Formats: sequence, structure tokens, C-alpha cells
Amino acid sequence: MFLPTTKEELSKLGWKKLDVIIVSGDTYIDSSYSGAAVIGKVLLNAGYKVGIIAQPDFKSDKDIKRLGEPELFWGVTSGCVDSMVANFTASMKRRRQDDFTPGGVNNRRPDRAVIVYSNLIRQYFRNTKPIVIGGIEASLRRIAHYDYWADRIRRSILFDAKADILVYGMGEKAILEIAARLRTNQPPEDIRGISYISKLPKEEYIHLPSFDQVAEDKKKFTEMFHTFYRNNDPVTAKGLCQQYGDRYLIQNPPARNLSQDEIDKIYNLEYERNVHPYYKKEGEVRAMDTIRFSITTHRGCYGECNFCAISVHQGTAITSRSEKSIIREAKNIVHDPDFKGYIQDVGGPTANMYSTNCDKLLIHGKCVKKDCIFPTTCKNLDNNHRPQIELLKKLRRIEGVKKVFIASGIRYDMIIDDKEFGDEYLHELIEHHVSGQLKIAPEHTEERVLGLMRKPGTRYLKEFKKRFDRINAKQKKNQFLTYYLIAAHPGCTLEDEVKMKQYVSSELHIHPEQVQIFTPTPSTYSTLMYYTETNPWTGEKMFVEKSIGGKEKQKKFITHKR
Repeated sequence: MFLPTTKEELSKLGWKKLDVIIVSGDTYIDSSYSGAAVIGKVLLNAGYKVGIIAQPDFKSDKDIKRLGEPELFWGVTSGCVDSMVANFTASMKRRRQDDFTPGGVNNRRPDRAVIVYSNLIRQYFRNTKPIVIGGIEASLRRIAHYDYWADRIRRSILFDAKADILVYGMGEKAILEIAARLRTNQPPEDIRGISYISKLPKEEYIHLPSFDQVAEDKKKFTEMFHTFYRNNDPVTAKGLCQQYGDRYLIQNPPARNLSQDEIDKIYNLEYERNVHPYYKKEGEVRAMDTIRFSITTHRGCYGECNFCAISVHQGTAITSRSEKSIIREAKNIVHDPDFKGYIQDVGGPTANMYSTNCDKLLIHGKCVKKDCIFPTTCKNLDNNHRPQIELLKKLRRIEGVKKVFIASGIRYDMIIDDKEFGDEYLHELIEHHVSGQLKIAPEHTEERVLGLMRKPGTRYLKEFKKRFDRINAKQKKNQFLTYYLIAAHPGCTLEDEVKMKQYVSSELHIHPEQVQIFTPTPSTYSTLMYYTETNPWTGEKMFVEKSIGGKEKQKKFITHKR
């Protein structure tokens, strides 16, 4: 069933009031790819009455009052994307298109949506129930952070949103505990995976430099960020405390990783895989083209690329669904009357991390002095592609399935480092799961820049292309690699782009088209470099292109056809 969006739908369900109302910056897509829908279905499955208000008019009360006031709490999210990223390009131009808005026109999601929606609730519901904020925008802005669009250090979003609780990371466990505590009038302050504001500091927690200190001193901001980043692992993390005037931000340790049974239970819930009819009548939602017939296999990412926030939000440990759960979902997709036989994607943040694991990581937490796959794959990581090979074979055999594609990114370095099954996996991809082009993301070709990005060296790229071309020729396939590249990353000069242009022309034999300008987003090391113009590990000053013209010049040099 869809979560109700109107009073009429409540009446049909026989509900007089809702326990929880979720407010989202995306239109309401009832899919496991929508965080708002997942949280809503998890709460519904636990016996709570949940409704949703998607993309409310933030200049009036006509939408926010539509479902009345909840009995337990409001849940507020910007949607699947940070609203500032959704609304602006890296060149500060307003985006015209929004894939999560009916009709595709970017006119429904306000800038800083979490703050706007939270204050909208406060405006029309005085002394209301607690406001709980979550999702990517809240999660990555939970402490003092550099904001690219304001070009300054902003407070934790909790203060500006005037919210009561912030759920960070993947919030299913925390949200169920919050609901249970509020239903029984028990305090929620000790729940893992949340932040809140307190009049008193938490003495046993790590005390970060205060907001005033980090706003004025870049060295203090760097010190704070190192401590924040090191305390994201649910096994080893300590609680954090940061002073804001006469109040304190309290961040409890992260929620525990989900077990396979727990993640299976979440993805086995019945999702409609469609836009709610109330919103669907307003126009087509482009995001449905890629997510409706796609399957998530796992969460988390070992990569920890310095420009990417996935590891901070989803964690570095991989939590994989069982083969049984994934096949069950595929069989449900086959019975959809609109399914034409093509599963668009089977993957996660990185497709070929499915069912890989590291016992040391799960038991003792992330290593402090060693990365999982940079500069090479750690020998303690069970980098085994066999489980995904077997999964893909079983998905292909399901009656009604014509083709199963891998559209999620892959780590080609992990394929090269898997000496036992890497080649077999690549053969499977090329023969059965590539739709003409296979997307990979080297991001750059200069070793110094790659090091700043925490991306693998070009020796992996050259070897992967060699194997890809060889297998294609053997199978007589006319398939290609598509390369995603980043321009104007901190530390990258125009000279570096010149060298990259020469490399991709001579070694990869391509004219780059998939090039994006680096966007500084909260809670990443690359954003820290951008703000401080300093290497955070050595303290050395570094070049950072900050002018819009300079950034666009770097991109144009790579993409310009000469």
C-alpha cells in the first residue's frame, strides 16, 4: 500500500490520526530507493500509522496542514539529494531540471529544504510534537560544516532547523527506537545514531573545538574534521560534543550495522514501485526510469573517495542482502504489468562490493592507519566476486527476465586485485550485463591528483581497459567504456588537466564527455581541502581553483574538441 497523503485516504484506512508525518523534498515514490518511503514503511510495519507530505508549498499552509498534527513526531528530509546540490550546479547556476519532481521542472524543492520545512511546521503548529530531521542533507550537516553556497562555516543544521532530534546515517534502527520512546514517554537522548541540542555538555564524550573556534580558525576546523571523520565507525566511535554559545551539540555514537536478516526485512517490505497517484497526475517523474525496475543488493562502500560522502552516510562496512531476498524481489518485478523484461540495475554504491567483507572491520572496526582498497586492496578484505557471479546467473534464469544490467559503478581495481574470480566476473559483465557501455570512474589520470582524491593509480585503469578490450574482441562485442572524470578538484591545476587530456587521448583513445566540475559538499575531505586550501594530512598549502571561470576553463580544456 501507499502511505496516505490526504485526509480522504486516512478515512479509507479507518485512521483518525497519524502517529508520524513525513515531509520530503522529493515527490512521493513508494520505492526502496526513497529514504522517506523506506522509513515510512519500516514504521508502518512496526504498527505505527504513518502519512507523507511530499514537496509541500512552503509559502502557505495548504499542504503542511493537510494531514493535521501527528501524535508522536514529524519526520523531515530534503529527499534523496542535498537540496543545494539538487538546485545548483558547481558553477552556481540554478538547475532547471529535477528528476524527483513531477513534470521534471525544478520548482518545488526550496533551498535548504530541511530548514525551510522544519520552520514551516513551527510556523503553523505552535508547541507541536518533536521534529526529527534525517536523510542526506541533515546527516552531512550534523556538525559545524563548510557550506560552498554561502562560502562560510555554518552551524549544525539542528540549530537553524530548530529541530529536536537529528538522525544521521541509515536511520531505520534509530527511528524505531525514537518512535518507541516517544510512545511510552521515555527520553530518547541515549539512542545511537542521533544528535540533539543540550544545555549541558556531555563530559564523557570527545569535546570538539567550539563553533566559534572553527568558524574563525581553519586549523581548528581541520582538527575538528579529523576527529569527526574518525568517529563514524559503529564499532569504535565515541560520542562527540560541540559548544554553540550557551548550548551544546551532542552526537551519540553511530547506530550498529544492520545484520543480513535486518536488511532483508527492510527490502522485503511491500513497495508499490511507483509514484503515488496524488502526485503522479502532476506529470512524469524522470527518476522512475532508472529506479522502478532496479534492485539494491547492499549498502556501504569501502572506497572512501575524498570527494564522496557515501562512506560517512552509509558506512564503510558492506551490509549485503541475502541471495534469497534479492531473487524474491526480482520475481516480484516480473509480475509488474509494466515490466518489459529488463532489470535496469543490480547493485549499490559500488556494484561489485556485494557480499565482500572483512572480519576485522566488523569485529574491531575500521583500521586507523590503513584503507580498505587504497592504494591497493587490503589482503584482509575478502574481495571475492564469486557471490555476485552466482547471483547474476540466477537472476538471468528467472522466467520473464530478458536482460539484467549493471548500471551502478564498479571498482575496476577490485576486479584486477581479485586474482581468483576477477576475470570471470568481467567476462560475465561483458557477455550478459552491459548495455553497450560500461561506466567506470577513474576521475583523473595524474597520480598526484588521484592521491588527493583517494582513487587508484592509472596502472589499474590501463590493465582494466586492456582486459575489457581483449574480452570484447573475443566475444565479438562492440561495447565501450564510459569514463567519468572530475575537473577542478582541490590541488588540480590547468597543467594537470592538460596532462589528463593528453593521457585520455593517447592511452584511452577517447574524447572525454562525462566531465563534471568538483562540487564541495559537506563532510568530505575534498571539501575540507577546498575550504582551507591546505593538505589536511601534511599541513602544506595547495592550489585550489575557486573562481567559476577558472573551473569552467579546466573542464572546457578536457572536453574541447581540437
